[in-house]
Amino acid sequence: MQRILPRGEIESLDRTSIPRVRLPDRASVLAGRAARLRQLAPDNAAGDYLLLMAQLVDAQAHVLAGFSAPEASEEHISQAQAHGMPPLQAIGWRRDPAWRNMLAELLDHLLAAGIPHPAAKVCAELKALAASGADELEAMADAVLAERDDAIDSTIAPFVMAALQVYWIDLASRFDERQLPVVSPFGVCPVCASLPVASVVRIGGAQDGCRYLCCSLCATEWHLVRVTCSHCEQTKGIAYHSIEGGREGVKAESCEHCRSYRKIFYQEKDFNIEPVADDLASLPLDVLMGEEGYSRASGNPLLWQPSQG
Repeated sequence: MQRILPRGEIESLDRTSIPRVRLPDRASVLAGRAARLRQLAPDNAAGDYLLLMAQLVDAQAHVLAGFSAPEASEEHISQAQAHGMPPLQAIGWRRDPAWRNMLAELLDHLLAAGIPHPAAKVCAELKALAASGADELEAMADAVLAERDDAIDSTIAPFVMAALQVYWIDLASRFDERQLPVVSPFGVCPVCASLPVASVVRIGGAQDGCRYLCCSLCATEWHLVRVTCSHCEQTKGIAYHSIEGGREGVKAESCEHCRSYRKIFYQEKDFNIEPVADDLASLPLDVLMGEEGYSRASGNPLLWQPSQG
């Protein structure tokens, strides 16, 4: 049985014994996500959407298998190390134009898979844009990476984000963690500086009982001491919320200081937990947290809400 360590004891552990980061395994990260989406779809109120997203993740896996983006230069990585910054920082990164061809391939795969008509219409329109509107598409990508939901159509965003995820998962999966700065900025991915979608308390080996934040873009996971707000770093006023009668191992971690929350999943309760999929499949918990006056610290890369502005 997993032993839950008190906060003081966790902080006294030899930090070198806890894996600092878990870089994505390109052979399994997307396959596992698609399988989990399908596993969670039955009897879920958002089941049809989960199945559509499973098809999208299938397309991502297909494209990732044949894609390889140009790596960062040694000079770029050295500068990032010197300034304590994530080396593959998504915002401001000079993307290779090949990502637009990759998006077109992803959309072709989806259209061939026979997705529902409304989604197929969006994919066809986006494919036409990918073929002729490079500047507009690059602006969309910038808006998605910056989570400017007022600057992009919420129906298009998941598909653009899907292509960007493939681009950065490829980079992260080939990255050497020894090239990371010793200390990275709090609350963002140490590899690409994107926000986490949720966190998972892992089991097994050196990571047993440790909490990892999960990047919404490159799928890297990084360690954060438990009972700590992942948004503002406070350790007081942390509370945990769940849906009565809901799935075990699914909670929202809230902070009274910043009034935000992110979900936290416990692998001990469900070994197959996958942060993006499980976050998407637990929308009633988001409704509960909204009713209690908390705001999501960051969104899910497969679900974008229309701007209320």
